[in-house]
This record gives sequence, C-alpha cells and structure tokens, in this order.
Amino acid sequence: MSSVPERFRALERNLAHPEMGDQVVAQRPAMGASARQAAVLALLSLPSDGPTLTVLERAHTMRNHAGQIAFPGGGVDPTDAGPEDAALREADEEIALDRASVQLLGTLPAAHVAVSGFDVTTVVGWWRSPHEVYARDRAEVEAVHHIPVDHLVDPDNRRVALHPSGYRGPAFIVDDLFIWGLTAHMLDGILDLAGWAKPWNRTRQADIPSRFLRDRSRREPGRSPNTH
Repeated sequence: MSSVPERFRALERNLAHPEMGDQVVAQRPAMGASARQAAVLALLSLPSDGPTLTVLERAHTMRNHAGQIAFPGGGVDPTDAGPEDAALREADEEIALDRASVQLLGTLPAAHVAVSGFDVTTVVGWWRSPHEVYARDRAEVEAVHHIPVDHLVDPDNRRVALHPSGYRGPAFIVDDLFIWGLTAHMLDGILDLAGWAKPWNRTRQADIPSRFLRDRSRREPGRSPNTH
C-alpha cells in the first residue's frame, strides 16, 4: 500500500498514467531537443485543515517576471540527474527546501512556454515533513506563500486571465495574489487529477494586474520558465 496520504492517492495514481498528463499539457506540446529544459516543483503539504500549496513570489526588483507567482524551479543543469533532481535543487536554492522532506508523487509531461523557449516539466511532491522556508535568494524571491487548496478550488477565485498579447488562460485570485500563465495552467491540471476541482464560471474574465504582468522578449537571457 502506498505510504502517501489518502488525500493525495488519486493524484499519485493519475500522474502515473501518461495519457492523463498528456491531456493537461495538450495545449503546450513540448518541443523536445530544440528547447531549453526546465523543471518546477508543485509542493503540496497536508496540515490538519486540508491540503496546502507552496509557491513563491518573484522579487519585485527583477528585470524579468518581477512579482509573478510561480512554482520554485529553473533550468535543468548538466549535473542534474533529471527534472526531479533539478526541481528539488532549485527549490533548495530559492526557498531553502530540504529535499529529504519531500516525497515525489510524479511528474507531468513537459509543457512548452513559447515566450521563453523552455520545455518545463512540473514535478509534484508531497511535503511530508514541512519546515520553515523563506526567500533564500532575495535577488530572485520576494516571498513564499502557502495557499490552502480550498481557496484555489473556490469557484469565486477562478477566472480566465486576459493578457495584452491576446493570451487567455486559467487564473486564480487568492487575496492579493493573481496566479496565471504556466503556473496556473499546471495547477489547473493538478487540481483535476487530484479530484479536487469544482465547476466554475469560465465566462468570468480578468485582466492581469500590472504587478504580475512584467515580461520581456524570449531573446533576452535569464528568463524564468514560469511565464505564460
């Protein structure tokens, strides 16, 4: 029997079926060898009041993706054993996450982010031994946020994000945070795979607030994989 809590078992089972993950990333097919490879960590914990997702807020002073809400992550280095290793390494570097405190549940297939040129693999982990995390690299991370899943699945907090470029995609509004782009797209899929998603009004739209909109051309180095 799996050692994973019952609340996460459906997610673990569904992540093991490639065809279900393929549905999540169908609108963002990976480019393969022609793309730069990156990995991010969707980190779920299970306090007594229900599942919680940990995300970071990019530093507001960054030249690129300032203020955006993202999963910890970044480019896969040649020394990384794979995307899982890369996601855990980046989470350590960005928010001081102890990789030994995380049990991996599975991965989603790589999704392509056209504006940055990355193929991004989302690694999903159960944070079985939560500990204090913080903005370890203040040049990149403004803050760390722990968001109850109940808030994410609340239909009142769901929108379709509208980008000036014409991009439209899922969004989550939780207190003063606006989650959009790749992070929201993968989060939307994870909630479905876990069986937690609730029906919501997909005609409700929202312009992305300027605080979360800062972006630059894919030709510029140093971009995050977490943009739209």
